[in-house]
Amino acid sequence: MTTRTQRLDDLPFTGRHRRLLTGSGVGWALDAMDVGLISFVMAALAVQWDLSSTQLSWIGSIGFVGMAIGASLGGLLADRIGRRQVFAATLLVYGLATGAAALSTSVAMLIALRFVVGLGLGAELPVASTLVSEFAPRKVRGRVVVALEAFWAVGWLLAALIGYFVVPTSDNGWRWALAVGLVPAAYALVVRFGLPESVRYLESRGRHAEAEAIVRDYERSAGVTSVPEDSDDTNDSDDTNDSEQSVAEVERAPRGSVWAPNLRRRTAALWIVWFGINFSYYGAFIWLPSLLVAQGFDLVTSFGYTLLITLAQLPGYGVAAWLIEVWGRRLTLGVFLAGSAVSAGLFGLAETPGTIVAAGMALSFFNLGAWGALYAIGPELYPTPVRGAGTGSAAAFGRLASIIAPLLVPVLLGAGGNGLVFGAFAASFVVAALAAFTLPERAGTVLDER
Repeated sequence: MTTRTQRLDDLPFTGRHRRLLTGSGVGWALDAMDVGLISFVMAALAVQWDLSSTQLSWIGSIGFVGMAIGASLGGLLADRIGRRQVFAATLLVYGLATGAAALSTSVAMLIALRFVVGLGLGAELPVASTLVSEFAPRKVRGRVVVALEAFWAVGWLLAALIGYFVVPTSDNGWRWALAVGLVPAAYALVVRFGLPESVRYLESRGRHAEAEAIVRDYERSAGVTSVPEDSDDTNDSDDTNDSEQSVAEVERAPRGSVWAPNLRRRTAALWIVWFGINFSYYGAFIWLPSLLVAQGFDLVTSFGYTLLITLAQLPGYGVAAWLIEVWGRRLTLGVFLAGSAVSAGLFGLAETPGTIVAAGMALSFFNLGAWGALYAIGPELYPTPVRGAGTGSAAAFGRLASIIAPLLVPVLLGAGGNGLVFGAFAASFVVAALAAFTLPERAGTVLDER
């Protein structure tokens, strides 16, 4: 008997998949743009408001406190009320909060609003990757999820362009940059009414008629007209009493845990990878413009170097998207994390503009390729009832590192300069790479339902 999820898995990649990928990807890019902008805002406020390194650290870290909470809650809510609903709500929350942050009149106000921004940002990422992975055809699922993650580079590039062309233009440049963050609030409507709900989620809630309608829509897009063998189930699902009974049964059923005996090893390894990659990525890139200014470069020059370094993210995603179906998820993730470790070490030793930009571009290439592989492998590790919780909890644990890293950078910088800072990041990447090689390989497999 062919199930709906098997029918989805066996479809070719169609215009419907492309629309879902693009729709989710735009939200992902807007998320990245918001995270990236704060690094340029920090560099500008350090000059305009004469802020200390401690104040700057809290401006950089507080958003990740919200992201840690948001990632955990977002994953749980996605399993409870649906992927699409949570995705749209998160866009609305962080879009409005970012727009409001543009009106900040004090450090305390900016920090409070950045916390709210983080709640929305943290919840969105694992939910979006889960939604896309549950629709992507099995043979290209990894590549599709990496393509989704590649939108992060687009968003960060937008942040770098805004940082370079808008932030330095006036004392209010950073305000105009944050005002752009209102765009996600409007885009939430597109997500809410333009993207489908997860078929796996709908089935888990007993909403079979809605699930069947979505699957048939995707089949029509692919030119497939086959009728499922379990058509009686489809007809029965239209009956209100049966639907209500199914939902009630689902509510009573045990939901399982990401720490169940069959999942605990992969959960532990995934959490270590998330922690390591967050620690190094956000510690480096949130502080990058400010570190360049501290090395003697003026604001415009440091923003220009950051823009060049950011450009290397795009080919990093492209290579990872290709390798993930050739090498598999685990090897691709491990190799890109190892490359990130080497690049971080070289960046810590770089002193001339040429070596700084070259090492920074290598770090961008390998680091963001690793991110793409990580988002591809995460949803494949868990069955449907805990898939959102599994990816969300790992992201939440990783956000703890993104909180710690920006706060730790000034301490490491004072103790040993850039060499110690990026040496710590390199060590973090090494630990993450070792954990990545212990994860199960799930390339080409069907997503578990139970």
